[in-house]
Amino acid sequence: MNPAYATVDHTFTVPLDHRAPDGPTIEVFAREVADPARAGEELPWLLYLQGGPGGKSPRPSAGSPGWLAQALTTHRVLLLDQRGTGRSTPVTARSAARFASPERLADHLAHFRADAIVADAELIRRELCGDAPWETLGQSYGGFITLTYLSQAPQGLKACYVTGGLPGLTATADDVYARTYPRVRDRVLDFYARYPEDAPRLRKIADLLAADDVRLPNGDRLTPHRLRTLGLALGMGDGFERVHWLLDEAESPGEGGELSDTFLHQTMTLTGFTDNPLFAVMQESLYGQGAGPTDWAASRALADFPEFAGDADPLLLTGEMMYPWMFREIAGLRPFADAADLLAARTDWPPLYDPNRLAANEVPLAAIVYHDDMYVDAGLSLATARRIGAARAWVTNEWEHDGVAASGGRVLARLMDLAAGRA
Repeated sequence: MNPAYATVDHTFTVPLDHRAPDGPTIEVFAREVADPARAGEELPWLLYLQGGPGGKSPRPSAGSPGWLAQALTTHRVLLLDQRGTGRSTPVTARSAARFASPERLADHLAHFRADAIVADAELIRRELCGDAPWETLGQSYGGFITLTYLSQAPQGLKACYVTGGLPGLTATADDVYARTYPRVRDRVLDFYARYPEDAPRLRKIADLLAADDVRLPNGDRLTPHRLRTLGLALGMGDGFERVHWLLDEAESPGEGGELSDTFLHQTMTLTGFTDNPLFAVMQESLYGQGAGPTDWAASRALADFPEFAGDADPLLLTGEMMYPWMFREIAGLRPFADAADLLAARTDWPPLYDPNRLAANEVPLAAIVYHDDMYVDAGLSLATARRIGAARAWVTNEWEHDGVAASGGRVLARLMDLAAGRA
């Protein structure tokens, strides 16, 4: 145990389908964290909703995000591993391969959206808090979950804080990706402006991969389009540097321009989805609300942006877009391939947000909107903030998408002040 934290592990048994409580069950894990000096006090609860989808909660350590230390000055924090992640009956390539058919796997995966996560949270709240409401902190996708929570069970909430995660309430997947490609383009061009040598470097690597059969350590072929998915990192505060220093060590000195083992290993890890396949599998389902199939919206939208063509100059990296080829070429996603096609074709997704209920909302909601956010469109976020009762939005370009972690607690402190009417 880290002496900086007092922790208690909790495991809850919940229905896979909350509409069928007597059916199959899964386990959901959450870790309670408190300041050791205040562990015995009756502190208010703060539920942390991780970004993703498919991301587990952070593990308390010396390198924990600054928001956690800030929260522990006033709250007892519950770090929830959302269903299918971390220690919550994880969805993995291995578990997916056990399903008898793609149809059964797709039906299973349909129970891992925000509405099910909210139902889990309410079951957990009642067990830990009884009738008392709690507060939530939703990072990125955790903000999407927050709005589903406010739509479906506002009685369980005392106050909500959202960081970079206000979705468009009625935005379809097509709407989202029409806005995403220009933001990614601008971010890649900013990256090249900071590191001009990386544009020809990436082109050289892409040409090598097009000409030669280059294999990653796990046997996957590294293709130019997989190389370009490294752009997913560029929306974080340290993203430019992470990609730059990876490219800096791409070639093995004295080996005729061959790609280094270091580069191949790190690229495999960054683009493999081994730890979070749900991030890729469920990405477009976030925008499915009964308005027709998502139908691989990011892939279809690509044709509208010729600057992203593989032979364009400069070569543009891609961002938070998922493509059908990923599920055939990436080992960690192959067991999901046919099920992912079925999810993309699904038309009966239930709505995740209730606009009327959100308009009448009385639970204080404070949200930071990052002006230059590569992942969540600021325009959609601000339009949503105007449609929610008791909501206050703070717009800034001081941080990137990970500002709540990078700010050392300042973002969370100000959001708490906003929600309480102190700022």
